[in-house]
Amino acid sequence: MTSIISAIQIDLSGQVCADSMGHKIYSCVGGQVDFVAGVTFSKHGNSIIALPSIAKKGSLSRFVPALERGAGVVTTRAQVDYAVTEWGIAELRGRSRAERARDLINIAHPDFREELKREARDSLRLAV
Repeated sequence: MTSIISAIQIDLSGQVCADSMGHKIYSCVGGQVDFVAGVTFSKHGNSIIALPSIAKKGSLSRFVPALERGAGVVTTRAQVDYAVTEWGIAELRGRSRAERARDLINIAHPDFREELKREARDSLRLAV
């Protein structure tokens, strides 16, 4: 089984928010939890989070050092195998936090990569 699901925001550890923007609910969780659970118990299953790298006409990155305050974790980092944007694919399964952050930054929009690297190093204390 393979699930391909979208998200509003993903942090540099791979946590996925798919239902809110901070405390403001944007949509319902829908079937994301069920599909990701199904993949987890499926032989050779893959969970793919596919999302555009930016929002608000390029002024906002969908990749953040940490989820926005109040944002709900719909899919945990342990359940995400791949993240995909127009800039590439990040394989997250079995990766360390630093490797996850590096790979997610590499598929973020280029306009936000340096800022994400700086936040990963300074705030999250990750070697990326």
